[in-house]
Amino acid sequence: MLLAELSWPAVNALSRDVLVVLPIAALEQHGPHLPLFTDSFLVGEVARRANEALGGRVLFAPVTWLGNSHHHLDFAGTMTAAPRVYLDMLRTMIDCVLTHGFKRIVLLNGHGGNNVPGQQVLYEARQHHRDRKDLLLLLANYWALGSDPAKTIPGLQHKIEHACQWETSMMMHLRPDLVGGYKSTAKVEWGNPFQPATRAWTMPDVSPEGHVGEPALATAGIGEALLEAFAADAVAFLTRVIEWDGRSWNG
Repeated sequence: MLLAELSWPAVNALSRDVLVVLPIAALEQHGPHLPLFTDSFLVGEVARRANEALGGRVLFAPVTWLGNSHHHLDFAGTMTAAPRVYLDMLRTMIDCVLTHGFKRIVLLNGHGGNNVPGQQVLYEARQHHRDRKDLLLLLANYWALGSDPAKTIPGLQHKIEHACQWETSMMMHLRPDLVGGYKSTAKVEWGNPFQPATRAWTMPDVSPEGHVGEPALATAGIGEALLEAFAADAVAFLTRVIEWDGRSWNG
C-alpha cells in the first residue's frame, strides 16, 4: 500500500499492527557520472518492488529525499539537512506514525550517511516510549539485509561503495539515460583511514571526483541482478517484521 495514494479514512481503517516503512535517502553528488538523485532512485525501486510483492501487508511512505549529506557539500548540487535538523525531521516522522497508533516502523535506508542519525533517532524514540512493550522500531540498509551478491553475481566487486560499480550498474538498469561517462571514471580505493578507528571525513578527503570504487566495471545486467537480490532481501526482512509476535525480543 502506498501512503501517498490513500485517503485519511482509508489509513484510519487499517489495523495498527500494519508495518509502516519510511524509505529515507538523499539528494547528493554521485561522482561525475551519476545523477544526484541516485540514492533516492535506488531505494525507491527496492521499495516499489517490495510493495508489489507484499501487496496490502505493508504501508509504504514516499521516499524522504533530503538526507544527511554534509560530507558531500563540496560538490555542486548536493542538498542536505543540517545534522540536528535531520535528526528532528526523522524523529517527527516517527512520532507522526506513532501518534496515529501504528507500532511497527522500519526506516528503509538508501544512503550510508543516514545510518548514524537514523540509529540515534530510533534510540531516542525508544527511550521516550520506554514503557511501551509493543513497539518495533528498526533501521535497515537495503543493501545489507542478508544476501551476499558478490558471491552469486559474476563480475561483481566484493562490496558496495559510493557511485561505484554496484550503484552505477543499478542506475544503468533503472535509468540509463541519466548515466554519463562511467567508462572513463578512474578507480578510487577507500584505503585504510586509521582503521579500526573511525575517522571523521568529507568526500574530498577520499576522492576529488566524488566517487569510491570502480564504476567502469558496471553493466546493466549486474544492476538488474542486484535490484532483484535487494528487493528479495527486503521482502524477506519485512516479512519477519510482519510476523513479529508483538512482544518478543527476537524476530
